[in-house]
Amino acid sequence: MKKIILTLSMITGVLAAGAQQQKGRVSYERTVQMQFQMFGLSADAGAPPPPPPAHKDKLEVLFGNGRSLRRNIVEEEAIPDGFAVQGRTAVGVMMMGDADNITYTDFSRNQVVNQREFGPKTYIVTDSLTKLNWKLTGETKTILGYVCQQALSQRIGKRIMTNVENGQLKNQEVPDTATITAWFTPAIPVPAGPDYQGQLPGLILAVDINNGATVYQAIEISPDVNLSTIKEPSKGKKITEAEFTKMRDKMMSEMQLNMSPVRATRM
Repeated sequence: MKKIILTLSMITGVLAAGAQQQKGRVSYERTVQMQFQMFGLSADAGAPPPPPPAHKDKLEVLFGNGRSLRRNIVEEEAIPDGFAVQGRTAVGVMMMGDADNITYTDFSRNQVVNQREFGPKTYIVTDSLTKLNWKLTGETKTILGYVCQQALSQRIGKRIMTNVENGQLKNQEVPDTATITAWFTPAIPVPAGPDYQGQLPGLILAVDINNGATVYQAIEISPDVNLSTIKEPSKGKKITEAEFTKMRDKMMSEMQLNMSPVRATRM
């Protein structure tokens, strides 16, 4: 009798392992700390009020059949996709992601396709998945009932920084290194997530970039998903990642240089 019970227990364990969730939908809250470069502003009547310390929005990730789709969740009260803060001698600029941006990932083909809106146009940017070097720390925590493991990495790149020199805005390319902490759950063995998809052996439920500069946090998980909606986007002009980056940096530079500083005078 003991042998029978042991055998049934082993079979149950095997079935449970084989029944791990392979498809579903995850909702995330994203928090981005706003970064402004203010030049010559003072706390007087002519200065604008300080900008909000953080912007929050929501997005969802659909996954199944070896693919995933990330898209924004549009809510009624949304912050405009771009605004300028002008002060005595300089300008701060913030650009938010557009509601129609979509990221489609095919894990079997190691390919990611982005639908991005920038200015009045929409672009389709196709690239291979870039994989970072991850270190598992052995630390765990529970998110929405799922035990998650911690993984650490760094992303080394470059960014454009705008400074004021002799009263004029100047763009300069500077190193940009991001420290990344991700929490993924092996209980859902699908390499999907709000970012860094295709890189970890389980669904990513939380990401912290640069100690809170950008944070993704899962707020809901559901096994229900319409797999037909996980499809490659096709709306927009097809360009490469390098072409999109060059075009974006040029437009941002022109926009910043064309903005006229507002000078305030004391009464």
